[in-house]
Amino acid sequence: MSMFKWDVVDPGPGEAVLPHQRLPWGKTIGLGAQHVVAMFGATFVFPLVMGLDANLAIMFSGLCTILFLLIVQNRVPSYLGTSASFVASVAAIRALDEGNDSSYVTGAILVGGLVLAAVGVLVHFAGAELIHKVLPPAVTGAVVMLIGFNLAPVVAGIYWPQDQWVALLTAAFMVFAAVALPGFWSRIAVFLALIFGYLLSWFADLVFGPITSVLGGATEATEHDRVSWAGVKAADWIGLPSGTLSDGVSVVHGPSFSLTAILLVLPGVIALVAENTGHVKAVAEMTGENLDPYMGRAIGADGIATAFASAFGGSPTTTYAENIGVMGATRVYSTAAYYVAAAVAILLGLCPKFGAIVNATPGGVLGGITVVLYGMIGLVGAKIWVENNVDFGNPVNMVGLAGGIIAGIGGVTLTFGDDFQLGGIALGTILVIVFFHLVNGRGAATSGAVTRNLSHPEGDHGTTGTHKNTDGTR
Repeated sequence: MSMFKWDVVDPGPGEAVLPHQRLPWGKTIGLGAQHVVAMFGATFVFPLVMGLDANLAIMFSGLCTILFLLIVQNRVPSYLGTSASFVASVAAIRALDEGNDSSYVTGAILVGGLVLAAVGVLVHFAGAELIHKVLPPAVTGAVVMLIGFNLAPVVAGIYWPQDQWVALLTAAFMVFAAVALPGFWSRIAVFLALIFGYLLSWFADLVFGPITSVLGGATEATEHDRVSWAGVKAADWIGLPSGTLSDGVSVVHGPSFSLTAILLVLPGVIALVAENTGHVKAVAEMTGENLDPYMGRAIGADGIATAFASAFGGSPTTTYAENIGVMGATRVYSTAAYYVAAAVAILLGLCPKFGAIVNATPGGVLGGITVVLYGMIGLVGAKIWVENNVDFGNPVNMVGLAGGIIAGIGGVTLTFGDDFQLGGIALGTILVIVFFHLVNGRGAATSGAVTRNLSHPEGDHGTTGTHKNTDGTR
């Protein structure tokens, strides 16, 4: 059967539409548009905070989604939006020195994508158990946590000060929308918060006039409108993404390479492995199909897509939880809907005026959105620990992870010679992995009394024999 031939179905209430099936094209197009709305907010917010072009990111999200579906042979329904896993690394690269411009950012991400693709190939032939052995939940959760919390200074130092009151109100609205709004609306809380903050900033300009603050990338405070649409008026309705980024690099550009920058992005690969693994498992559970044979393909496809987008100046990609939510709500897992979503995203990417509107997002709005988003990224690490019953009464987990987390979040560095430093996320990730595997399985029967008393003060801690190891054994 052709990969592009879907069985047309008309399911009854509560019946699922499987990946190889589709609804009539009218309904399929509607569902595809719904997937675009679901991924929309995060897909263009993250390029903005990385200093890359949102319009190019939207266009490549469509192209990369098609590439992903082809590699997994239409068996794993997924949309590839912009990944948050490299945001902290990009902030660290830009903080190195003035020479590390956007081309070094995309060059480092391209290498990260190739490494992820190689991991996918390895998993395809060695099996998914390889991931769990090298990166057990304790380690993965720690890396994701330090990636998210490492971003706190970016919010505090760049976005929040541009308009603290708009940032605060936008953050409050996003928190409310994500929790209190019903069904689908809560899943697009980022998008709704962006609209809310945009309108709030426009209203503040009308009522209070210009604001004096330090814009992102500047060093001195200047008077400016919160919302400026000068670029929107000048932009064409139809055309390829073009222009220059804030650091003077062309929107569409080739990569440059730096070892220091590459080392900073590699921890993001671990997060992407975890994201893709979780995505495949979630889809398999929802559809009732065994997708383990496609685990390596999915990981590798995301890596190839990330490298492909970065080669032209685009943003890194990942499978999107927002779109899992749409599938869970509709019980429609048809890959045909994702091809429609990809086509819509490509068309949006070919509208420079739309991109100019996105790029005009006020800094205060980004401050409100990112203060919540970055915290959520960090707490996903804690979620991984909780869901996998990681026991911090076990000194392997408590002590083995502690040093790496603090080094990553606090920006601890190691200096080699005069020109090379290893620090922040890169150093934190290395310490987490090395320290954990250094002590895993080596604890004495009576070791770790302090950590057990901290987490289980009421228990009998004479031995560690009843504590779970990180791989689930006792």
